[in-house]
Amino acid sequence: MLKKKLINLIDQTDLLISESQIDQLIHYVEMLNKWNKTYNLTAVRDPNEMLIKHIMDSLVVSPYLTGKTFIDVGTGPGLPGVPLAIANPDKQFDLVDSLGKRIRFLKQVQFELKLTNINPIQSRIEDYNDKKFDGVISRAFASLQDMLSWCKHLPNEQGAFYALKGSDIDPITDDFTLKQNIKLTIPELDAERCLIIIQ
Repeated sequence: MLKKKLINLIDQTDLLISESQIDQLIHYVEMLNKWNKTYNLTAVRDPNEMLIKHIMDSLVVSPYLTGKTFIDVGTGPGLPGVPLAIANPDKQFDLVDSLGKRIRFLKQVQFELKLTNINPIQSRIEDYNDKKFDGVISRAFASLQDMLSWCKHLPNEQGAFYALKGSDIDPITDDFTLKQNIKLTIPELDAERCLIIIQ
């Protein structure tokens, strides 16, 4: 049962996730699984694997987020933005992707999960300059250097970049400062994961 597995995974971390949030996360995985058959939103096919590779991989970033407004660049089917929005109802997340089918899926997620703190937007990230954010989040979106050059217009004065990466970190140019490189522990995930925070 998915719910039991997710509770077990969360119990192996310091995360505080309520039962209603767990139900929302499971609903999201079920939607992802269902839509995936038609729209091919993620290469991960097994909902049990989605719990590890998508949900937990996103949630572990939650304790490190500073501020109220975030943009998830190249969000795909809403990762890590949707799990983070569920875990942080007090924070606002713009989910930006250039593909219409992903945004249609996210609008359905927003509707079914009654998520008032996500804003799905179809746009190329270079063209998106409506506002500034406390945090610019990316997971498997591009190289660190590309992310910084394409998204440098997005953080506000105190804002930071949060990049979810494997263990190999590209060098960054002098106009950015590496604040933290945090090794993340994701229960049952075989790959290495780091959170790079840059200002």
